[in-house]
Formats: sequence, C-alpha cells, structure tokens
Amino acid sequence: MSRTPDPALLGLARGWCALSALHGRIEAHIERALQTGHGLSVREFSVMDVLSRQHDGEGGHLRMNEVADAVVLSQSATTRLVDRLEDRGLLTRYLCLTDRRGIYTDVTEAGLALLGEARPTHDSALREALQEAARRPELAPLVSAVESLTPTP
Repeated sequence: MSRTPDPALLGLARGWCALSALHGRIEAHIERALQTGHGLSVREFSVMDVLSRQHDGEGGHLRMNEVADAVVLSQSATTRLVDRLEDRGLLTRYLCLTDRRGIYTDVTEAGLALLGEARPTHDSALREALQEAARRPELAPLVSAVESLTPTP
C-alpha cells in the first residue's frame, strides 16, 4: 500500500534539497579559492574570522564551545582545528584572567595578516558562487533571499 506524499512536506523537502545544494556549491567554490590562494580551508577561515571579531568588553572572548557553535562544528572538531591553526602559528591560547579554568584563543599577528589577505579572496569567491547559482532556476530564489539579507551601505 502506498501513501500519497503530503504536498507541503514535498515542497519542504525540495526546498531543503535546493538550500543544501546552494550551500554545497558556495562552500566548494570558496574552499577551492582559499586553498589555492592561501592554503586555508573554509573552516579554518571561519574560525579565524570568528576569533578575530573578539573584543575585551563583556562577553567579548569566546570559549571553545561558543566558537564551535559559531562555525557549526562539534566541539572536538573545533578543538582539533584550533590545534592545527595554533601549530601553524596563526592562533594562540591563554588562560582567562578571571577564571583560571577558562582557556581563550586569539588570532596571532601572522593569523590576522593571513586573514586580511584571504578575506578578498573569500568575498570574491562568495560573489562568484552566488552569481553562478543565480543562473540556476531552482537556486535563484534562494540566492535572492540570501542577497536580501545583506544590508545596503
């Protein structure tokens, strides 16, 4: 006995597949550009970007679980990624002054320099991937939605 699929769920499933395809295409395009130009993965760039936005004010420094949430990785995967970036001299860790159990991570000067060099590559690859995706009818509405989230200068 076969059931007739719920049209609403079918639409949601198609939308989810399109969103997943858009994400995959964008991430793969950015990954190639960052690897080729700077020896960075998308995840490495994302972790360094998130950490570079920390500040000394209230809630300005992120714990590893907060970094993991920000880049959508498990805490263990984030820790391994931070370990690799620290081994490359791009990140450094230090103890929290107010809670000696807390360990924070900062981007080093070398990391900030690499991030600054890689940001235009990232941004250009993102624009290119969105333009390419916008030419596909099944992805064009999602590209429009993403672009509508961008504040105008």
